[in-house]
Amino acid sequence: MGEEELLRARAVSAVRAAVRDRHPDVEEHELVAAGLELGHLTEVLSPSLFGGHRLVVVAGAHEAAAALADSLTGYLKDPDPELTLVLVHSGGKRNEALLKSFKAAGAAVDECPKISSAGERVAFVRNEVRHAGGRITPDAVTALLDAVGNDLRGLSAAASQLVSDFGGNIDADDVARFHRGQAEVTGFTVAERVLVGDTAGSVEMLRWALDRGVAHVLIADALADGVRTAARVASLNTSNIGELARQLKLPPWKVKKAQSQARGWSIDALQQAIGVAAELNADVKGAAASADYALERAVRRMVAIRAAGGGRSGAGR
Repeated sequence: MGEEELLRARAVSAVRAAVRDRHPDVEEHELVAAGLELGHLTEVLSPSLFGGHRLVVVAGAHEAAAALADSLTGYLKDPDPELTLVLVHSGGKRNEALLKSFKAAGAAVDECPKISSAGERVAFVRNEVRHAGGRITPDAVTALLDAVGNDLRGLSAAASQLVSDFGGNIDADDVARFHRGQAEVTGFTVAERVLVGDTAGSVEMLRWALDRGVAHVLIADALADGVRTAARVASLNTSNIGELARQLKLPPWKVKKAQSQARGWSIDALQQAIGVAAELNADVKGAAASADYALERAVRRMVAIRAAGGGRSGAGR
């Protein structure tokens, strides 16, 4: 139970692995509480005619209808010793009584609290690297958070890959090399094609990046970083790279690159593109049915916005 989806998924995976290890022929059932028919639940929880162990996972228990919650509570009166039942609950007050009933019956509880503060994310990265068999320096943790963002799945994947690529001790230089390989050559390549208004090139680079297995969140972050940086550079009344670098606290090379990319955009168009990037951020983190489709749609929308509004005020002059 808890708000952090990644931790909930890991908890379920751990139970599944333990059950499979003990019962290789386990019969598995994945149920979603929202809209689940009471008869279906009753059938799954009833003793099997064929024997053998069963694993039943009920996701979204906080969304269970009252009758379904009552049925789950009623199961506690005579639980089947040949059945492992897992309830997945996002926390909060919804169906809190259901959780209390299971706790009172002796159910094991795996707490999955939201990881939201900077300190918690730092600890998460350190633990992920340690779990993968490595160690990471404080500056490398900061660099990884700056490069990947706050998405836990992206951070977890990056931590594991860093240990695989660079061995047990990870420093900031390792993170920089990793990020160049994972984002600049892929996600940032997509962003560069978008910013110059190249529809065909943008889509081609996007599909290439996806084929290479680059995380959706890394591509989305690269697009967001590109349009935000271009907008920041274009909004200031100076073209002096040194002055811009000081004001924006960016390295001169990034300012120069953003100046070039901002040409052909209006301020209004860049603001619209930032809005698209914000929507995309939610889409690749679960709001969209297909993250691949959401990325391609966002790429095409951004290029179309540039074509429609890029010439009105001449950003980046």
